[in-house]
Amino acid sequence: MYELVQVSENCFYIESPAKIGLVRTGGSEVCLIDSGNDKDAGKKVKRLLDLYGWTLKAIYNTHSHADHIGGNLHLQRNTGCRVYAPGIERDFTEHPVLEPSYLYGGCPPKELRHKFLMAQGCEVLPLTDACLPEGMKAVPLPGHSFDMTGFRTADDVVYLADCLSSEATLEKYGVGFIADVGAYLAMLEEVEKMKAALFIPSHAEQTEDIAPLVRRNIEKVHEIAGVITDICAAPASFEKILKELFGHYSLVMNFEQYALVGSTVRSYLTWLKDEGRVESFFEDNRLQFRSLA
Repeated sequence: MYELVQVSENCFYIESPAKIGLVRTGGSEVCLIDSGNDKDAGKKVKRLLDLYGWTLKAIYNTHSHADHIGGNLHLQRNTGCRVYAPGIERDFTEHPVLEPSYLYGGCPPKELRHKFLMAQGCEVLPLTDACLPEGMKAVPLPGHSFDMTGFRTADDVVYLADCLSSEATLEKYGVGFIADVGAYLAMLEEVEKMKAALFIPSHAEQTEDIAPLVRRNIEKVHEIAGVITDICAAPASFEKILKELFGHYSLVMNFEQYALVGSTVRSYLTWLKDEGRVESFFEDNRLQFRSLA
């Protein structure tokens, strides 16, 4: 873990729970794409930088989830690097309590205030084209998170952040986190058509052909939507839908899963409503959902 893998003349990634991109931008200067899941990750990255004699100039965060921004503060304090994040991800990265608050839908209990859902905040600048190294371009990847962004480098390597999951992850966890199902599917349709010398997803193996894995992720979304629609054949509350979905995919409920999967289920219900496949109504002061198909 935390080994440096070179994939082109100037592009690397650091093997970690969420791959950290590293790009040489000239001389001894480098930038990172994400920073790992916590302070310890930041320390390990700093040791790698020192080993190779590299100077860290910037961290470009793809999105604000804790496993991608957890090393920001340590690296910023110890290198003086700037940190950039796109759109609303900047706000969540500066104020990480927004993440568990958003997931829970209110003031988060202590069970959600841990490093896996709430990183340490740091100073963050807005991601713009002007702040990127020469030859690097931002690639919008919304859906998994509001304004998630990937990066295509001058070496034609594309860092894809969390826009898809590996086949093993899809099978093991069943329901992956999605903030906006409609945006997620539209984004995957675009990624499926992409060409590049190499694709590096954060949670899957590097590949020259991303299309087959993208298609599998698209199929998984439609599978989950089908399961939810079936559950709603008879009027069902959110809690009933969540319980039945956990049973279908053999998931175990705890606060973290309630927040992550629960938020995702609400996003599916919004999309299904927008698609005209599910309707909502109130009965006996309870919100109910019913399939229309």
